[in-house]
Amino acid sequence: MKIEEVRSMAKSQGIHPGKLSKTGLIRMIQTEEGNFDCFGSAYDGACDQANCVWREDCFDAARKGELS
Repeated sequence: MKIEEVRSMAKSQGIHPGKLSKTGLIRMIQTEEGNFDCFGSAYDGACDQANCVWREDCFDAARKGELS
């Protein structure tokens, strides 16, 4: 998902994205939704959140080490 889409999603939930990174913004959205703020933490390629909208991006970010 592109950062513009993530920012739009955040705004629709009343979150002001400011200059947050994609990872930071996704984690804020996850928290706001009452979910674990775990984006990018599936280092071993395992995740039990099968219906997570961020799943594929999360695996990519974890592989690349994009945690900032």
